[in-house]
Amino acid sequence: MTAPRTVLTYGTFDLFHIGHLRLIERLAALGDRLIVAVSTDEFNAGKGKKSVVSYEDRSAIVGAIRGVDLVIPEGSWEQKRSDIINHGVDLFVMGDDWAGKFDDLADVCEVKYLPRTSGVSSTDIKEMLRTLDPIHIEEMQTALGTLTRLLEHYRDLT
Repeated sequence: MTAPRTVLTYGTFDLFHIGHLRLIERLAALGDRLIVAVSTDEFNAGKGKKSVVSYEDRSAIVGAIRGVDLVIPEGSWEQKRSDIINHGVDLFVMGDDWAGKFDDLADVCEVKYLPRTSGVSSTDIKEMLRTLDPIHIEEMQTALGTLTRLLEHYRDLT
């Protein structure tokens, strides 16, 4: 009988979408136990990122997904090696946008990079939602007013 295989990944998992779900499904299929480290709000702030959904809610969402056995907080870049050792991780997996960045962990476990789900990302969703933000609507109204005044001024000159 072979020992259970433990898989570990890290992510923000903001604005949970189908790409996140597909990733977790693929990760769960790679082993017997899946640990997901979710970036804390403080860690994201240090990276210059702000999540729409709080850490508490993001970790609860991820933890409720079938196949996820444990959710832990990601509070620093440096914790990966100790998490791997402390949780007996056999396979560390990240999206292929991180390819090569964590190869130094290969001395403590297998490292693998999976392709991202094409056509969807939290960053793209945030950019689309940004256009609906009241501040940006006000900016667009101001710009439209300026443009209207310029056109009226130009019309008066002709």
